[in-house]
Amino acid sequence: MTTRGSRSEKVKRIFQQFDTNRDGGLNREEMAALVVAVNPRVKFSDEQISAILDEVFRTYGEFIDGEKGLTFDGLLRTYDDGAGDVDRDFDALGLELKPLEDKNGISQASEEAASSSSVADERVMEPHKKQRTAAWAASPNHGIVFDDTWKLVDDLEILIKRLKAKQLKDGKIKNDNSDVFSDPGWSRELGPSTEISDKRVIWNESGPDYAAFVKELGVLRSRADRARSRAEAFDGQMAIGRVLYEHYLFKEALSWELFVCAWRHSEAKGEFLLALEAAEAGGNQWAYLLPQIHVNLGIALEAEAVKALEEAIYMKNDYADAHCDLASALHAMGDDENAIKEFQKAIDLKPGHVDALYNLGGLYMDMGRYQRASEMYTRVLGVWPNHWRAQLNKAVSLLGAGETEEAKKALKEALKMTNRVELHDAISHLKQLQKRKLRGNGNGNGEAAFITVEPSKFKIVGEKTTLRTELTIALDIRAFQRITRLNRCEVELIKKEMSEGDVPVSYSGSGVPEKSIRKASLEGILCKLLNFLKPETFVGAVKSINQKILAVLDDSESGRVDLGMFFAVLAPLCGGSPDKRKQIAYESLLWRPVNEGNTQIKKSDAQRYIKLLRAIYIPSHGISEILEIHGETDNSLVSLTEFVTMFDDPEWGFSIMSTLLKLETGDRSRHGRHVCATCRYPIIGSRFKEMKSHFSLCSQCYCEGKVPSSCKQEEYRFKEYANEAEAVKDKCLWFGSKGSSPAAS
Repeated sequence: MTTRGSRSEKVKRIFQQFDTNRDGGLNREEMAALVVAVNPRVKFSDEQISAILDEVFRTYGEFIDGEKGLTFDGLLRTYDDGAGDVDRDFDALGLELKPLEDKNGISQASEEAASSSSVADERVMEPHKKQRTAAWAASPNHGIVFDDTWKLVDDLEILIKRLKAKQLKDGKIKNDNSDVFSDPGWSRELGPSTEISDKRVIWNESGPDYAAFVKELGVLRSRADRARSRAEAFDGQMAIGRVLYEHYLFKEALSWELFVCAWRHSEAKGEFLLALEAAEAGGNQWAYLLPQIHVNLGIALEAEAVKALEEAIYMKNDYADAHCDLASALHAMGDDENAIKEFQKAIDLKPGHVDALYNLGGLYMDMGRYQRASEMYTRVLGVWPNHWRAQLNKAVSLLGAGETEEAKKALKEALKMTNRVELHDAISHLKQLQKRKLRGNGNGNGEAAFITVEPSKFKIVGEKTTLRTELTIALDIRAFQRITRLNRCEVELIKKEMSEGDVPVSYSGSGVPEKSIRKASLEGILCKLLNFLKPETFVGAVKSINQKILAVLDDSESGRVDLGMFFAVLAPLCGGSPDKRKQIAYESLLWRPVNEGNTQIKKSDAQRYIKLLRAIYIPSHGISEILEIHGETDNSLVSLTEFVTMFDDPEWGFSIMSTLLKLETGDRSRHGRHVCATCRYPIIGSRFKEMKSHFSLCSQCYCEGKVPSSCKQEEYRFKEYANEAEAVKDKCLWFGSKGSSPAAS
């Protein structure tokens, strides 16, 4: 394991190697040279290099020193964050550590190493691996397979030995037996020995020494994650889990982190099934991991979640996390009564289980049981006093229960915890309700009364005002974009995946060549595109993509997807300029084998693509439009410019993208004190002003056709304002034309 001292020295040597102008920073040209040099086998395009540098300079902006570029501390931080492997890059560059000596002839590197608690140094002093490790580790069938895994085990044993020494010194360890620590004493029967089972050690998990151990353990797990192959990563993680188990560090052995690498680097279902198969085949060796594998498998399998989670509970009935996850799965399936029971079981097992309490509060909110919801959020705050979301939800639930004064107090408490804009909106909403004191359509919740108007009665003023039907479609696409976080995925990453990915050509039932991929393998590609997501968020994103996109692309249910077409369908929703999104969509179609050897795509191919786009993102047109080709099939070639014209066609293209872009840019646009006349919430995004009665609607209420019941008219004429600057400009123009005071806004 590289010590912090030697690690810093290696990064310094790398930095000095590429700081060619010696100004103390790596500019874009110098950083590009570094990226290329440490990846000698990869052929980067200029666009790929540019995308990488954009990401680095954006992510580590605090370490950018003007035109000089990334500072040494910034480069060190990139390695600390796992963006690169210091040892690998150092070796790839052929550098050597040549310690600098001070005036007394003492090596600075030696001084650093001596002052640090170097695991690597301790490992050197220990006997060789096979002389002191258990029989299971050397077993050809169930033991350690890769050499680097031996290093992980060695380092972990040293960390445990160090923790043991500190806790022994402080008298924190119970049931201590020095033999347990000086030699793991693993049985040759691939299970914990009877001797050790009779002398179970109870660790003290509080205090800085244990916290430091957990932090160093995380570094080891990260090393295992960065292994050269999936098999080696799995070997390393399983060995780490085995060592932790044998030393009675059960909490760490059962943690989620043990399998997060499998989730993040491949399709979760296949990896967890392989893990389950390996654990079961190993007999007692990995039996301790079976409940956790079943929990993670349950999260990954979606439709099979309940069964897998119930299996985990059957194996370990007092597993609070499994009960909590099962409750969430049951709620997702609509079985709320049983979900409540499982949440309650988790809480009974662990009264301070924050996730169970918080999610049960949300479930009660969904069911309209506001008083019970507020009780759950109160309990969350008892465990986690600064949980501002629980405080905000408590206020909302109290409002739902009709306890307005208590809701006001809860909101004020939330405001003390954080200054987030959501709280200000909620407070403004509450004030509006108190002013109006109106009851909405018999629901008794104090909402402003409204009526719903049919679309034909909504008219627009000005060319920039979005039609109600069009905005409804765009809001639906925007909601999907938010769930999947696709707008945070730079569209250039799709191009990178096409250039670096190796997808074999296969043939469809009609004999057409295509680069198709199994749905399960597709999750691995999505994991790379959406690598910024947490595992639980990624699960939701994949589920949404499967339901909205893959269900249409794989209409024959073959289990395979045309990857080029999939990339082309994703591109319009990714991050980047409109022109770049369309360009990548075009290049994705060009990448397909059917267009191989051409510099342009077939018109029929472009037509089918646009129809797929409309079928996926514009549900009103339905799947039937995919089969419709207006006019005869045209195999003429289409340039990028012609493709963009087809794409932007208002009748047969995907012109809805312009409205989507307006929603993307208007997410943070606010309109001063203007609130929606029906929902009473502050307006965010576009404001739709009715030109006769002068009330304003938010985008959602405008789409739903809601207007105040006090403003009944034969028709309603709306003008859209993207921001207040437009509204002010409109007022000035009106004032200039009329020569009198403008109408109230």
